[in-house]
Amino acid sequence: MMRILLILLTLSLSTVAAALDQSDLLPVDEAFRIEASAPAADRIEVRFTIAEGYYLYRHRLGLSRLDGQALPPFSVPDGEHKVDEFFGEVESYRHSLLMTQSLPASDSGSLQLEVRYQGCADLGICYPPQKRTVSVTLPAAAPMAPGLNLGSGSGGLNLSGAEPAIAGSAQDALPEDQAFKFAALAAGSDRLLIRFEVAPGYYLYRDKTVLRLEAEGARLGTPQWPPAQDHEDAHFGKVAVYFQSPEVNVPVVRTQEGAQRVTVHAEFQGCKDLGICYPVMRRAVELELPAGPGTPAATADAASATPATPAAGLDAGLNLFQALIFALLGGLVLNLMPCVLPILSLKAIGLAKSGHGSGYARSHALWYTLGVLSSFAALGMAILALRAGGEALGWGFQLQQPLFVAVLVYLMTALGLSMSGAVTIGASWGGLGHSLTEDEGRRGAFFTGVLACVVASPCTTPFMGGALAFAIAQPAWAALAVFLALGLGLALPFLLIGFIPALANRLPRPGAWMETLKQFLAFPMYLTGVWLVWVLGHQVGMDGAGAALVGSVMLALALWWWEREQGKTGWGWRALLLAFFALAVLPLAYISRLDPATGGSPSAQANGYEAYSPERLAELQGEGRLVFVNMTADWCVTCKVNERTVLSRDAFKQTLARHNGVYLKGDWTNEDPRITEFLQRFRAVGVPLYVIFPPRGEPVILPSILTQSMVQEALDQAMAK
Repeated sequence: MMRILLILLTLSLSTVAAALDQSDLLPVDEAFRIEASAPAADRIEVRFTIAEGYYLYRHRLGLSRLDGQALPPFSVPDGEHKVDEFFGEVESYRHSLLMTQSLPASDSGSLQLEVRYQGCADLGICYPPQKRTVSVTLPAAAPMAPGLNLGSGSGGLNLSGAEPAIAGSAQDALPEDQAFKFAALAAGSDRLLIRFEVAPGYYLYRDKTVLRLEAEGARLGTPQWPPAQDHEDAHFGKVAVYFQSPEVNVPVVRTQEGAQRVTVHAEFQGCKDLGICYPVMRRAVELELPAGPGTPAATADAASATPATPAAGLDAGLNLFQALIFALLGGLVLNLMPCVLPILSLKAIGLAKSGHGSGYARSHALWYTLGVLSSFAALGMAILALRAGGEALGWGFQLQQPLFVAVLVYLMTALGLSMSGAVTIGASWGGLGHSLTEDEGRRGAFFTGVLACVVASPCTTPFMGGALAFAIAQPAWAALAVFLALGLGLALPFLLIGFIPALANRLPRPGAWMETLKQFLAFPMYLTGVWLVWVLGHQVGMDGAGAALVGSVMLALALWWWEREQGKTGWGWRALLLAFFALAVLPLAYISRLDPATGGSPSAQANGYEAYSPERLAELQGEGRLVFVNMTADWCVTCKVNERTVLSRDAFKQTLARHNGVYLKGDWTNEDPRITEFLQRFRAVGVPLYVIFPPRGEPVILPSILTQSMVQEALDQAMAK
């Protein structure tokens, strides 16, 4: 495909730019000279004379008539087989090449052809795609037509003194620093002004431009691009470009307000209209960022970005009422997610006690709802406060902290032991004198609601993504309303059961079966603990996972000793109890000092994906490849379900291979600024996030719950653009 070869020059130049001056490279028309002739009325020959140290690719050759009439396939001799660093197994030609094109016998007079080719130098630099227009006069009989010579210094095609036009000559193109100029200045403490000066007759790609700020405690928000012009590009199809010089406002998010020296880095690409395209250009500008506050993170990241096409289930244009409805529905669906199953186990025990009467059921439902709402409000406000302070956080951020995950392992261990009957959690300490039954009912219901929020945070559902993205960009009161609506949706089924007697009457009556059910439901708690240990192992390695297991055993020992000795007098057993609890806390201190695990999954290539990086994504886009990006985390249950049921299946891999696509996977299990930046680009507040980058056109966002048919259809449509 013609779109791939533009990036080849970029790749080559980026690897040898420090060691090689482009002045060492011959002009393209001197490296590959073309002569065209018609030895007969039914045959044209196009001969390439290839300079020493240069070569042409066979699969990049093309020949067509400018009048639109079809031509039969041309013929070329076999080339030299080689494994190319860019294209794999290819055939190439050195020194010379003869292309032979047959014509209908009825053709006569002058004929214009377009010759397409691409070549490289042994120095490690590849030219961008080339097109040349040649005119050949067909003889009435056998005599050979005069020769046609391409550019022995003039850069043009000469046939019997004539000089037809050349499409895409590199010789009349401006140097890149004259065709495209870059400037940056501080428009305040919270904003930069970026200006690209584009020479007349040239254009700049909007979506091939990447801006980055090198500074301590500061980063760039989403650039606010002016409207671009749609352009049908020879290399990338329909793209957004600027023929005029655009000015771009870029917000700056800061965590420190002092004046500082910063460096603005830019990578961009552009072309000469109806001519050559330049490789990726890189500029760096140092400037003084004045003292003062930066742009709030929520505002900076909610600025108008390169638009993405959302798939079904996502809506970037929500108003507050719609966001509240979406949040309510998203919270309701959370009750069906596997990550909430252990909490439903706890709630099932509480509902089984509804035989205490309607007043107990209502109280139980209200306290549970209060626990859910309080936790969602606290979590939402924490996200907003930290993001406003410059932290890049999203939904489920607390599970990126190994210490928090280890505490959850302890909690699941304790709850499982309690439900198994090994210990009694909730008994009074030191004769506080509270009624155990009533305190356990209210406290248990409230605590279950808190735990429901904590454990539900690794899951995302349809409707949640749009609602949370809306909330992050809103004032605190509106964001709080959305988070409360999400919590209300999670609590709604049990709230309805508590206040509608007809629903409560359908529940089974209390009896001896309750104890068996409670003990059985302890096992989902244990399984949740196992899953959390697995997550911890991915975050800080097996040393951290082992420490959590040791701590869990010591916690179980402490709880067993407490259950066995409570009610006794004296301080001896209490001192031993405190010692056991101290031994359980020590592994937490050890885990908090461990560094994040590195190295990634060694089976990535075997599973058909590559690790995500912004550089790799840009490289693949430059090649015109179809790219599927999966942002995931080990603690994200929704992510793992999608990967197991869709993304690891042969059908997905075969569909991607059929379109020559690449699967990139980003791991957000631990904090990663590059992945956070990608999430913010698409206004996602957490994982999973699935984005398809077509060879042409805008990215497409898929819903958080995937099906095989949905993904396959989206990939097929992306290639049809």
